[in-house]
Amino acid sequence: MTDSTEILYAASIAGDGSARRLSGEAVAHAIQDETLAWVHLDASHDRSREWIERELHYLDPLIIDALLAEETRPRLLEFEQGAMMILRGVNLNADAQPEDMVSIRLWVDPHRIISVQRRPLKAVKDIQDRLASGNGPKDSGEFVGLLSARLFERMEPVMTELHERLDAVEESVMEDPSNSERQAITALRKQAIIFRRYFAPQRDVIAYLRTTELAWLSTAHRRRLQENLDRITRYLEDLDAIRERAQIVKDELSNALADRMNKNLYVLSLIAAIFLPLGFLTGLLGINVGGIPGADLPSAFWIFLAILTAISAVQIWVFRLLKWL
Repeated sequence: MTDSTEILYAASIAGDGSARRLSGEAVAHAIQDETLAWVHLDASHDRSREWIERELHYLDPLIIDALLAEETRPRLLEFEQGAMMILRGVNLNADAQPEDMVSIRLWVDPHRIISVQRRPLKAVKDIQDRLASGNGPKDSGEFVGLLSARLFERMEPVMTELHERLDAVEESVMEDPSNSERQAITALRKQAIIFRRYFAPQRDVIAYLRTTELAWLSTAHRRRLQENLDRITRYLEDLDAIRERAQIVKDELSNALADRMNKNLYVLSLIAAIFLPLGFLTGLLGINVGGIPGADLPSAFWIFLAILTAISAVQIWVFRLLKWL
């Protein structure tokens, strides 16, 4: 067997947290040995399926299909030899949206870890760096616990950003509400909905994994998984809170805009009410027929203007008396 581009990373993991990089025939030998080996594959490569079927012929075809599927959702399938799990992490790649979450597909048993990706995931690189420094996972259970922890830890800045954006929109709505905030609120709620769609089944995966009878999960590993479960549960609660807050902010914005419109309509109605009798009088005296009072009086215009002013003043006084102004 020679080096092939479908293998992105391969290493033999020692019990002290260090790893020895593998290539060529050493990869095939390592995954057959009793020592723990990790092989990370590129699912988009044409030869990945061929490699898995050749080197891991004992895997159920259902597992192979799940590892290489185009679209996935977080889930866990427990088998006698090990477990197949699919997890997702926020997309922190360049020019990408965080809610376009990246999947990592895993087959884990006591002696081998097969991971498959279609897009780069920073949590995987974190584990590779820790193994290179001698501070990586020592066994399969610790690997799963560390990977899920790194996936969830990298969600923290994204959740913080969502809260900060919502705080900024809420402050803007309180100070100077405008229609432009509607789009920001909608975008926030949409992001929260997408994140929750992936976080909820991911919580179920960790919760189920923590209660399995897999021999390579020790009590310490289950405690680590419990911490990860608490973290993802808190994220789900935060997402629910963000959605509810966003709805409240949207309602406040709608009320503020409605109040502003009602106020404007109120002012326009008062102006129309003031000028209604004035328009009636000017229209009545402008019909150009005989008998109009003061038609031959030189000061008739100014007298009529004074009458209109007096009528306006009386109307304003009546409006104030009725507390309409």
